Amino acid sequence: MNKQKLFQKVLTVGIISSIGFGSFLASGAEAAPAQTAESVSVSKATQIVNFGENYMGTPYKFGASTSTTAVFDCSSFMKHIFKKYGVTLPRTSVAQSKAGTAVSKSNLKKGDLVFFSSGSRSTGRNITHVAVYMGDGKILHTYGKPGVTISNLNSGTWKKTYVKARRVL
Repeated sequence: MNKQKLFQKVLTVGIISSIGFGSFLASGAEAAPAQTAESVSVSKATQIVNFGENYMGTPYKFGASTSTTAVFDCSSFMKHIFKKYGVTLPRTSVAQSKAGTAVSKSNLKKGDLVFFSSGSRSTGRNITHVAVYMGDGKILHTYGKPGVTISNLNSGTWKKTYVKARRVL
């Protein structure tokens, strides 16, 4: 590179840095990659899960009203934590199991809804329970004595009674 071109580049960089970084990007430097739709939904999923964790131990009550946070049933809990981040879910786990798009168990992402046929109303195929997938094989949900809790999707009752998953983000 000759001295004149070098001087022009140094002068250009000096002027650009005094004008601002935005102008510098326009001069040909590579811009940072734009946030993709997937990274936005992952971020929203993390927010939803983190918000839901604030309710750890909140008691379970079948048929709980959606107007209270003193008690939840599984679907009112999902409806509440997703609503805070602009996702409107139907009231019941059966209706929630029809929202969004189907996703296989092997392709679960944080924020996906997972559905089960468990408890006294279970036939083994009907939807009786909903949880949110947290990643790493964990689900956040509410049921029975523990109330809002974290469970392992891949063991015990939850592994045996898993039915399907839906992506709503």
